Amino acid sequence: MKTDKFLVREGSKLNLKNHPTDFTGDYTDKKEAVKDLEKNVERMAELQDVLYAQDIHSLLIIFQAMDAAGKDGAIEHVMSGINPQGCHVVSFKQPSPEELDHDFLWRCQKNLPERGKIGIFNRSHYEEVLVVRVHPGIIQSQQLPPDVKGDNGIWKKRFKHIRDWEEHLAENGTHVIKFFLNISKKEQRGRFLSRIDEPAKNWKFSMGDVKERALWDDYMKAYTEAIEATSTEKSPWYVIPADKKWFTRLAVSEIIVKKLDSLDLHYPIVTDAHKQELSEAKKMLESEA
Repeated sequence: MKTDKFLVREGSKLNLKNHPTDFTGDYTDKKEAVKDLEKNVERMAELQDVLYAQDIHSLLIIFQAMDAAGKDGAIEHVMSGINPQGCHVVSFKQPSPEELDHDFLWRCQKNLPERGKIGIFNRSHYEEVLVVRVHPGIIQSQQLPPDVKGDNGIWKKRFKHIRDWEEHLAENGTHVIKFFLNISKKEQRGRFLSRIDEPAKNWKFSMGDVKERALWDDYMKAYTEAIEATSTEKSPWYVIPADKKWFTRLAVSEIIVKKLDSLDLHYPIVTDAHKQELSEAKKMLESEA
């Protein structure tokens, strides 16, 4: 699958209307997509093993989306073959009092994946330029200096802070890829109704979800500007069609596999001294009777 169509290139303008939410490419059969997803899951497991053994790189995968776009399902299905010991998922909710007493990147910084591991952020530091931007009252209630709260250029400054931080991560071996799961307002409505109509899904629904839906246009504007400003060569954004969950999962898996493949991963080279130790250990084990 060609995934460049989902990539937002550094410095380019983004128009979400040019990214169909129901796009499925050459896939007309869900079964074919599921088979290809399974192949990617297997390949990802192989690459993760080498990533862990090499212990040089780490991968941070960020998911952002409107409610009901399928972030949880994408994480569950795409990462189903990953060794849990080498993967860490963090779901960021409303900041705690401790988190609010630090800068907006702090809680993400302390949850970064270690070398050799894959980290997944279900929502992230981008909430501070999305939800907080759509709801100006939030930033006014935070423990920030008055000149920060009143700064009309705060969003551009935060975009720069994010770019600088993500560049720092990349230069130190933590590679970042970011997914915006692009669901249509119509499809979101259908999924909300499903959550209401099916008792087993009732727990997923909150009245707040509907209230946020009323701010759809504001969110699309915030997403567009944030993605445009922070998609870089080292830390790219991908706008993934999200109306068809099976295609969303396949596209995400394809991009992750390609990224891991690009890292020139290999198992650690065994030194002559280590080879000698292995030979001696083998003799000792074989001599046991």
